[in-house]
Amino acid sequence: MPSALVIRAAGINCDVEVMRGLTEAGASARLAHLDALIRDPAPIERADIIVFPGGFSFGDDVASGRIFAMHVRERLWGPLRGAIERGACIAGICNGFQVIVQIGLLPGPGPGQAWGPEAPAPTLSLARNSGARYIDTWVGLDAAPGSPCVWTRGWGDLADDVRMLPCGHGEGRLTAEASTLDALEARGHVVLRYRQDVNGSARGIAGVCDASGRIFGLMPHPDRFLAWNRHPYWTRLDAQVRRGRAPGQMIFANAVEAATRMPV
Repeated sequence: MPSALVIRAAGINCDVEVMRGLTEAGASARLAHLDALIRDPAPIERADIIVFPGGFSFGDDVASGRIFAMHVRERLWGPLRGAIERGACIAGICNGFQVIVQIGLLPGPGPGQAWGPEAPAPTLSLARNSGARYIDTWVGLDAAPGSPCVWTRGWGDLADDVRMLPCGHGEGRLTAEASTLDALEARGHVVLRYRQDVNGSARGIAGVCDASGRIFGLMPHPDRFLAWNRHPYWTRLDAQVRRGRAPGQMIFANAVEAATRMPV
């Protein structure tokens, strides 16, 4: 059974849902506070799956996810790099996505390149929504064909009306230099796109992964779609469709499957 670690801090509020998603997918999940991991990072060294959940870490003071990310960059980069190098699956959801791009986990080094002794400089940013308002809605998503992302396997086969996730954010507009965006596209790092403009994200990007496909960040919340009855019109969905896993739960199940196959 893969071991999963969910990292929380003050202001994180989606940790319980992520724990449920991982546990129901078959992982042995543990919730740990950031401060406790700084004192003793051993749980990171043992984890097969690591998730940075959503919320408003440290009240999003300074900028969304900034304080959380700086703690990890300065105090936990070594153990986190070790987890990456042994093939752990890592995800950042909403505020967690904001955190991991500031740590420098995404987009990560190019194919065949190694992670360095220091955390990489961030090249992606999640800025204030183009409408300058908090968004709380369900969004349709398209999955990039041929993506290496292990978390979204099978997502491209879902029907349009179920390939959806709820989102809730004020700073979810992905932005980067044009050359960085071109590299994301060329290397297959773009995993999910919004079907309609939601927040002004560059090229409609809703989620990205690293070259290995094992590190994944997205603004919408798979943890809020673990059961079919969370879908906005679930009773009108075909009963045959609802026999499988809900799309949010699929994402956690994929990670557990990938972690089960980790090299020894």
